[in-house]
Amino acid sequence: MIIRKNRELKQQYHELCSNDVVIGIISSNQLKPYVLIDLIERGVRCFPSPLAQILNSSKVAQALVFKKWMLPHTCVIKRRIDLIESINQYNKNNIGAVITKQNHLHCGFGVRKWETVESLYSFTAMSETSYPFVMQPFLENYIDVRIIIVGDYVEAYTRYNPNNFRMNIAAGGSSSPYNLDKEKEEFSRAVMKRGKFPFAHIDLMIADNNNYYLSEIALNGGIKGANINRQDLDQIKQDLLEKLASA
Repeated sequence: MIIRKNRELKQQYHELCSNDVVIGIISSNQLKPYVLIDLIERGVRCFPSPLAQILNSSKVAQALVFKKWMLPHTCVIKRRIDLIESINQYNKNNIGAVITKQNHLHCGFGVRKWETVESLYSFTAMSETSYPFVMQPFLENYIDVRIIIVGDYVEAYTRYNPNNFRMNIAAGGSSSPYNLDKEKEEFSRAVMKRGKFPFAHIDLMIADNNNYYLSEIALNGGIKGANINRQDLDQIKQDLLEKLASA
């Protein structure tokens, strides 16, 4: 049995068994982790992979799994003691300003800048609901590159906003084409392989010294600035999933 729609999944959920296939992103955000675990245990194959779907919806999970590809000293803050320990670590490494990324928020809306980890701690000390979140050093100057990879299709463009450290085009940024070299493409594909992403929208941060780091990765994302249109992109994604499901 091949399930292609979330409505079909809901109707056939309890009938699925080993070697059945679910194609597409499961939309039940609150229950998604439990549904994916259940399907894995029953031997149901999912495309995109369960791991990719979990990572797609959680910045905290991305920081955990992709830590070695991210900016040094990026960490997951799960509770107050993690933040206290990070104050010592960041001060030891002379790190001043930091940014935090709120879990599950996209388009730059959950990204916040703090002058020091201490000022961040003073704020979060009054609210336990702030946890968990991702924290990393604030990089003053860098090139923000959005990369779209679907099989053999690869496209990249920069995003820039002189009035806001959030480079997202949704936050007022502009874009221009970017010539992606082999090393950065291989870097991106290594990230995809680790997270079992069949396709991805990847954001890279390229520092002044030409070192580059993963910022975020998603199964779907904004394509303002891309040459390809949404309809064509969705079609080649669907074609790739169908090919993987039939392999």
